[in-house]
Amino acid sequence: MTRSPRALLLAALAAVGVLLAGCGGNSDPLATQPAAPSAQGTVRIGSANFTENRLLAEIYATALEQKGVAVERRFGIGSRETYFPALQRGEIDLVPDYTGNLLQFLDPQATATASDQVYQQVGAKLPPNLQLLPQSAAEDKDAVVVTRAFATQNNLTSIEDLTRLCPTVSFGGPPEFQQRPYGIPGLQRLYGCTFKEFRALDAGGPLTVAALRDGTVQAADLFTTDASIPQNDFVVLADPRSNFAAQNVVPVINRAKTSDPRVADTLNQISQRMDTAQLTALNARLAGPDRPDPAQVARDWLNSAGIR
Repeated sequence: MTRSPRALLLAALAAVGVLLAGCGGNSDPLATQPAAPSAQGTVRIGSANFTENRLLAEIYATALEQKGVAVERRFGIGSRETYFPALQRGEIDLVPDYTGNLLQFLDPQATATASDQVYQQVGAKLPPNLQLLPQSAAEDKDAVVVTRAFATQNNLTSIEDLTRLCPTVSFGGPPEFQQRPYGIPGLQRLYGCTFKEFRALDAGGPLTVAALRDGTVQAADLFTTDASIPQNDFVVLADPRSNFAAQNVVPVINRAKTSDPRVADTLNQISQRMDTAQLTALNARLAGPDRPDPAQVARDWLNSAGIR
């Protein structure tokens, strides 16, 4: 029996609920843990609540532990709107972040889009208690994504091509995409694109993928390193007006924690050896049928990179 799009989306909701329950994603780890600063000599590492960011945080944590640094994990905190204030307050010490989106969080009026310029501006706008370590070549950008069938039917290769269809298109993505400067406001400002509706789903997760696949939405915000894009033969629309700035992976750390030279040195090694192809492959492995333990995936990558 063929299931309706609504039934498929409800099934995806149930599945993601089970997944989040299994990994502790239903609660904010800062709400159930002491908010006092970490002990001297300990680095408390946080992450956003999507798979790739958790993995990057686990890579940081495992590498630091291998160097003898005491680590506490506070993964799956939520969006930047939640974890960055916690970092600024000293409730967490370190997060893996993405340069372009972080810049627009710090300065919604920022217009830099090139990698080096974005990195320099982020460093200049950080609060004084925080430090930006060298960025990685690995990049994971937000992107407007459609199905192959929708792209072919409407001759779409770029967001500009989508503009004429926007009044008829349902768009899906994480709730924060509706307000962030590079989200719906940016698409309206740079492309004149006003969608028929916005559906709040998840951050590059199963709800967004399911909604795009079954036609509940016709376009969506996904991350360019997401394994679901090649798996589903989705099409990433080009962004000729640079709505989405460079998004290099970068460690943001409590400046006091860099007094231990092992910390910055280890994180710098990770940034030097990670690239976009590797990050994409790690995401594909995590999305594979065997659903490997992220801690094991982190250890395997560190070993392959010669970081021990």
